[in-house]
Amino acid sequence: MVAGHQYKNIVMKDLIKVLNWINGIECSSEEDMWIDKYNPDNGKLTIKVTNSSEIDVNNAVKAAENSFKEWSEFTPVKRGQILSKIVDLMKVSASELSENIALEAGKPPQDAAGEVGAAIMQGEFFAGEGMRLYGKSLTSGTPGKYSHTTRNPHGIVGLIVPANTPIANIAWKTFPALICGNTIVLKSSEDTPSVAIMFAELAKKAGLPDGVFNVIQGEGSISGEAIVNHPKISLISFTGSTNVGIRIAQNAGKRLARVSLELGGKNALIVCDDADLDEAVHWSSLSAFSNAGQRCAAGSKIFIFENIYDNFVKKFIMKAKSLKLGTRSDCDLGPVINQRQYQNIKKSIKTAIEDGGILLCGEDGSLSDIDNEGYYIKPTIISGLNHSAELSNTEIFGPVVSIYPIKNIQEALEYCNSSKYGLTSAIHTKNVDTAMWFAQRVRSGVVNINIGTYGSEPHMPFGGYGLSGNGTREPGSEALDVYSEIKNISFLTRENLI
Repeated sequence: MVAGHQYKNIVMKDLIKVLNWINGIECSSEEDMWIDKYNPDNGKLTIKVTNSSEIDVNNAVKAAENSFKEWSEFTPVKRGQILSKIVDLMKVSASELSENIALEAGKPPQDAAGEVGAAIMQGEFFAGEGMRLYGKSLTSGTPGKYSHTTRNPHGIVGLIVPANTPIANIAWKTFPALICGNTIVLKSSEDTPSVAIMFAELAKKAGLPDGVFNVIQGEGSISGEAIVNHPKISLISFTGSTNVGIRIAQNAGKRLARVSLELGGKNALIVCDDADLDEAVHWSSLSAFSNAGQRCAAGSKIFIFENIYDNFVKKFIMKAKSLKLGTRSDCDLGPVINQRQYQNIKKSIKTAIEDGGILLCGEDGSLSDIDNEGYYIKPTIISGLNHSAELSNTEIFGPVVSIYPIKNIQEALEYCNSSKYGLTSAIHTKNVDTAMWFAQRVRSGVVNINIGTYGSEPHMPFGGYGLSGNGTREPGSEALDVYSEIKNISFLTRENLI
C-alpha cells in the first residue's frame, strides 16, 4: 500500500516509510539510506524517506529505457486516452490526494483541494493534446518536393519538482512529457515524498505501462545530481531555486542535454492612484501570503503611488493582521515547509531590519525553539528598505513582503526592470492605457492586470526573463516544444507517371 494511503488513520507517533517507484513497484534504496521528514504543522518526525543513490537512479533509467519503445510507438491519441484514465482516477481519489498534501505540506484543506483541481485540469488539457500533436506542412522551391514536420519524443526525461504545490508540480511536467511519448524519471521532493507515489499508483491502475513513470526519492545533492548527469537522460526539466538551476544548466550542458528551467522570482505588484484599493489590498495579500508565500510567482514587492501610500498601507496591515495561521479549513495560510526554510526566512527578516527596514507587522526575525512547534511565520510587512537592500532583491519563499512608495508608473517600471529576475508582475489601475503601457514594457514572462502576481492556467505558458528561467515555457501548448524534438521530412515525387 502506498504510504499516502495510510494517512487517513495515521497516529502521529507512528513512522511511515516512503519508497521509490521503479518499473511499476515500490522499492527502497539499494543502500538502505533514509531521510527524516518532519510534519511542518508541529515539527514532529512522522516519515522516513528512502534516500536514493546513483545505483537507484541507474535502475530507474534502465526501466525507463526498456519501456520507451512500447510507449513511444503508441499513437498520441492512445497516449491521450491513457492520460484521460489517469485524470479520471485522480478525480475519484481527489479527497485522498488532498488529505495527503495537506498533511505533508502543512496546508489548509481548501488549498490542498485547489492544487488537486489544478493538476486534474492540467491532465485534461494535455490528454486532449494527443489529438492535436500538430506538425507543419511546408512549401519547397524544388518542383515536386513536399515537406512536413513531426514531433518526436526525446527519450528518457528527468523531472525535478519542488514541494510548494506538489501534485500540481508533478502534473505540470508529467502530462506533457507523457503525451509527447517520453518515459520519465521523476525526482520527488523529500518534503512531499508520497504524493508522487500516489500519482504513480494511479497511473499504473490507468494502464500506463510499467517503467514509463518512475519516482526517485532522496536528497537532491545525490539523486538529483545523478539524474542531471546521467548520459541516457535527454532532457532535464527543473522547477526550483535559481542557484540550483544554474548548476543544473552547467552540468547538463557538458553533455548537451536539453534543459528547461523555471526558477525564482522577486515579483512586483504595482498599485496606481486610481486603483480600487480594497481589490488591490485583497490581491496583494493573496500574492504575498497565500500558500505561506511559497510560490515562485509570489508578490514579494509592492510599489504604491505616493498619494495613496498611507491609505493603502493602513488597509494592508489590517488585512495581514486578520489572517489566521493553521491547517484547518478556517485558516488562511499554513507553515513553511521545513525547519531550514523557517530559519532562513527569520534570518532574512532580521537582516532586513538591520538594513533599515521598518517592521509594520509580523515577525521580528528572532529564532524561537521549534522542536515541538510548527514552522509558522506570521504575515510580515516591511517598509523603509533601500532598493539595493538584500530583501529587495532576494527571493526568500515565505510570507514576507516589502513595500515602497513611488512617484509614477515610469518609476515603477524602472524598479521592476532593474531586477535580476523577471518571472511575474501585476498592476492595479482603472486606466487601460496605463495598464497596457506597463504590460508591454515590463521584463517579466507573465503580467497580470487587476489580479495577483500568480494564477497560470493549464493552457497558458509560464516562465520568466533573466534569472527566472532559461527561456522555455511550461505548461500550455508551448510545453510540447520542451518535451519533443522537431523532425523535418521531405520527399520528391516522380514525374511522368501518367
